[in-house]
Amino acid sequence: PPARKASKKCMQNQNGDSQIPPATSKLTKATLDACLDLIGKQYLSDGRPWVIGYSGGKDSTCILQLAWHALTALPREKLNKPVYIITSDTLVETPAVETHLARTTSQIADAAKAQGLPFEAHQVTPLTDESFWVNLIGRGYPVPYTRFRWCTEKLKIRPVTKFISDKVAEYGEVVLLLGSRRAESATRAQVLNNRDKVGNCLGRHKDLANAYVFTPIEDWSTNDVWTYLTSVK
Repeated sequence: PPARKASKKCMQNQNGDSQIPPATSKLTKATLDACLDLIGKQYLSDGRPWVIGYSGGKDSTCILQLAWHALTALPREKLNKPVYIITSDTLVETPAVETHLARTTSQIADAAKAQGLPFEAHQVTPLTDESFWVNLIGRGYPVPYTRFRWCTEKLKIRPVTKFISDKVAEYGEVVLLLGSRRAESATRAQVLNNRDKVGNCLGRHKDLANAYVFTPIEDWSTNDVWTYLTSVK
């Protein structure tokens, strides 16, 4: 299958041997194939659409690449549910970041269409009433700082939450495909360990009703993520 060929290619070194270049990474071809297989089987297991939050960071890029390769391996006639890829534009990003977001969203949409994949790229933005300048100038909020980071909630979390809630209203339930990993921090490990699991793969979202979380790289190390990203084509 295409995804397995892709995984084999990305795990080969310059001599053609199936090895992982960084000695500190424990990622193997078998581990990668198992991850791709798990993602593909989970996609086919039900009709709930997926949502992937893409920030351009290493973990969200890794999970998007894995999902892309896994779905590429599946028969096109079985790709019957959408995978929404959402990026967040706070409306106060630098021009370079805004350009990158727009270009990336467009490239994802074009590639998905060309390859017959069910990925749909969307940008979410804050409501005017919750935008940065309305709160800073209109309401007199202070500039965000460590003890009062109001911007994160209003500019990023709420727009993403609204998008997910709208999809829940449309489909009944959704699955969030996340790049969360235990190795990120003790707090993240505790969250993953304490989640309300549903079956072998999914957990209930702690805040959103009828939203479930799928974290296929939760046991990967940071080195594993970088190994994959620097090897995959």
